[in-house]
Amino acid sequence: MGDHGCSGNLPPGFVFSPTDEELVLHFLHRKASLLPCNPDIIPDLGLYPHDPWQLEGKALSSGNQWYYFSRVMENQVTENGFWKSLDTEEPIFSSAGKKVGLKKCLVYCIGADGVETSWMMQEYHLCNSKLSGTSYKRKKKLDCHQWILCRVYEREGSCIQNAGNTTDDDDGTELSCLDEMFLSMDDDLDDISFPN
Repeated sequence: MGDHGCSGNLPPGFVFSPTDEELVLHFLHRKASLLPCNPDIIPDLGLYPHDPWQLEGKALSSGNQWYYFSRVMENQVTENGFWKSLDTEEPIFSSAGKKVGLKKCLVYCIGADGVETSWMMQEYHLCNSKLSGTSYKRKKKLDCHQWILCRVYEREGSCIQNAGNTTDDDDGTELSCLDEMFLSMDDDLDDISFPN
């Protein structure tokens, strides 16, 4: 299958940047139909859900996004947290206007308390309807509910926002994680002397 930790079997200069329709029709449908996929660059990570930072070197990476196949799971608990559904489902249509799939969004939560992080997952599911262009024999093999294709990425502004922090001196400027950390150490800086 090649080196999934980078751009897979793609020639130099090519970037993996598929549309939702392409993910469903050219990759997920072929996987569920037991058909070969060329190029075969998206790995199957099985049933075990991974923490998002564990995907490097295991899933196909393209920029700040990771792609992989997985079996549908009821419980998405990982070693350090869990993937929580955001209860949003978006239909995916082909260029011909036919509904071919569904995209569900999840957020990664750390610990038993479920503190939301900036890590997001988009799960791509096939529709129950029969996709055109497949023979009767292949339709029998197609299991729409067995496979999903996952796209994992980290949202912009990777710091967890404090929802209870409502001050009037907010000028709309967002702070980086390091800025927030340094500002939280403000009291400690009074004890430090800096050279002139």
